[in-house]
Amino acid sequence: MAKSATPAVELPVGEHTVRVSNPDRVYFPELGATKLDLVRYYLSVGDGIVNALRDRPCMLHRFPKGLPGGKVHQKRLPGGAPDWISTVRVYFPRYGRHADELCVQRLADVIWAVQMSTVEFHPWNSRATDTESPDEWRIDLDPMPDCPWTRVRRVAGVVHEVLDELGAVGWPKTSGGSGLHVYVRIAPEFGFQQVRRAALAFAHEVRRRAPADVTTAWWRKDRDPAQLFVDYNQNARDHTIAAAYSVRGVPAATVSTPVRWSEIDAIHPRDFTLSTVPARYAELGDIQAGMDDAVFDLTPLLELADRHGVDEPVDLDE
Repeated sequence: MAKSATPAVELPVGEHTVRVSNPDRVYFPELGATKLDLVRYYLSVGDGIVNALRDRPCMLHRFPKGLPGGKVHQKRLPGGAPDWISTVRVYFPRYGRHADELCVQRLADVIWAVQMSTVEFHPWNSRATDTESPDEWRIDLDPMPDCPWTRVRRVAGVVHEVLDELGAVGWPKTSGGSGLHVYVRIAPEFGFQQVRRAALAFAHEVRRRAPADVTTAWWRKDRDPAQLFVDYNQNARDHTIAAAYSVRGVPAATVSTPVRWSEIDAIHPRDFTLSTVPARYAELGDIQAGMDDAVFDLTPLLELADRHGVDEPVDLDE
């Protein structure tokens, strides 16, 4: 006789109850971490993950059979959603199609997505009220294969320096991989092309100050494998990166974790995992909670782009 499946677990999450099926399914074999472990992780960082996702179109990285079964990139909301799950319709010019994407409003939305096998959450840098006007400038410090973590730390210091000179507040987080992300809240007054052009001007300034460490070369083949790429392309339309507090779909279950600038010299991305972040969050809370109160005007950066003759980046949707 076949062994019966583990009974589903029903969890109250705010005003809603989320039914978690197959709670003992192992998602991370190296750790023995299950679907229910993943649910409990997201419950432990509830305010933080909701703050990172609220009102944004969100692409999901789903692993229906756990990591060994492979990843599904899901733009459209998975079928079977309860009527309290919110969506936002976005258009993809390259394909001439629309998609109704998850638009998180509350923690129950996140836990329902985990029930639907979501491990990673990848939100847009714009909100449902105006999906074509980003309110988040994203600085992606992306190390090339031979770039050491010491170089990432060093470039992060340069990024912090330039942001301070601009009067912008940057909010760093580990990528959950080998790099760092820095977010800057901006007024939703510019389109994706302008934000990306401003990001390119910023990247050029960082490269000017750290030419031995930084590349902004468009093509990967043109980048020194020991350098760090300041990836302005993450500000292009429909380009997404893992949210703050998102678990990554890798064997170690690392987490894209907000950190303080003062911590960067003492930490490594591998320090932050599904197992370690809950205790950190219980102690510190969401250290990016004040982001909406620190809005930067992109105009000076666009003026810098004009002065330095920074061309409009290639339209990635064409």
